[in-house]
Amino acid sequence: MPDAHDRGNAGMEPAASTIVRPRKAAFVFIFITVTLDMLAAGMFIPVLPQLVTELLGGNPVNAAVIYGLFGTVWALMQFIFSPVQGALSDRFGRRPVILISTFGAGLDYILMALAPNLAWLFVGRTISGIAAATTSTAFAYIADVTPPEARAGRFGMLGAAFGIGFVIGPAIGGIAGSVDPRLPFWIAAALSLLSALYGLFVLPESLPPEKRAPFSLRRANPIGSIALLRSQPMLPSLAFANFFGQLAHVVLPSVGVLYLSYRYGWDEQAIGFALAASGLAAIIVQGGLVRPVVTRFGERTSFFAGLAFGTAGFLMLGFAAFGWMYWLAVPLLGLWGLSAPAMQGLMSRRVGALEQGRLQGANASLQGVASMIGPILFTQSYAFAIAAHGRDWAGAPFLVAALLLIISAFVVRRASRGERA
Repeated sequence: MPDAHDRGNAGMEPAASTIVRPRKAAFVFIFITVTLDMLAAGMFIPVLPQLVTELLGGNPVNAAVIYGLFGTVWALMQFIFSPVQGALSDRFGRRPVILISTFGAGLDYILMALAPNLAWLFVGRTISGIAAATTSTAFAYIADVTPPEARAGRFGMLGAAFGIGFVIGPAIGGIAGSVDPRLPFWIAAALSLLSALYGLFVLPESLPPEKRAPFSLRRANPIGSIALLRSQPMLPSLAFANFFGQLAHVVLPSVGVLYLSYRYGWDEQAIGFALAASGLAAIIVQGGLVRPVVTRFGERTSFFAGLAFGTAGFLMLGFAAFGWMYWLAVPLLGLWGLSAPAMQGLMSRRVGALEQGRLQGANASLQGVASMIGPILFTQSYAFAIAAHGRDWAGAPFLVAALLLIISAFVVRRASRGERA
């Protein structure tokens, strides 16, 4: 049975009968939109560094510096604009924010495909970071139209969209980029514009006018948005734990390729299969297991179980002396995917319908912060470890990630004990 504590924290929610339930096509559209966002982001992974290098005249050193700047700016835009979009969606509804962002992303990808120099490409990458902030509105849409007890399963489905982008996106980008490094941008533009046009006809509004909140800059800036996380008991602890989980997520994108190449001597093809396997495990867990597991055991238990699996997976990677041990860690890290949707479900229970957009904007801002500092944390710990101890300690960043998950579990456990008291 679900945790009794889970059922007892729905006081901020409207009755299930008052929740707007649009056509099934609405959730399908949200899922497709998030999937296309992740596909687009994945497609750029193999080609954007190549395009930056090309625009810099083939200088790999300068290209590495500029590409790192691109990543930081993209995350910064998410940090700034996620709460803005969340607050706008609370005021004007989810539908216009999602459609405008999707349409804007399509036009931005065209700009990047046509970029004649690095400055234009930089502008395009900045705009794409703003457009990507619409993910927070998509999560708020799901919170609007889904009863609290079913949200974790729906959030898990959106999490599966991230896995799909991580698996399929780089493959499409690599194939298209081998023809022309700008072709993936044209493909992403076409998919986004088609998605926006599709949404014009099938996406209903999920937030009725009587449930909307006034817009203010105080509520829409990152600091004001994050202040919402202090508004309800236990919500600050959940947000704190969520941030550490998001930070741990950054480790594989940051050092995965470097680690697998250096420690095991794997080539590009082997690394590609390894990363694809991780993404596939995430799809299976978040798309197929989250809903039945949360229904059976509750959000809190599912959250702690997911952290336990993730910690075990990272510890295995940290100490994996042989390449075959990586494959043992893959299903464990996949099962870590139970924790994030359960956490989203726990947090969404603690705010009302008027604040779901702000909540998801605040969460996305924290994710932006994690995306900014995570690469530095993990690449520097990796560099320090191999400089001091060589191959035997190449897994140090994964040990750091395991520690972050342990801290996350400790924070929620302690806060839960205090709340029950």
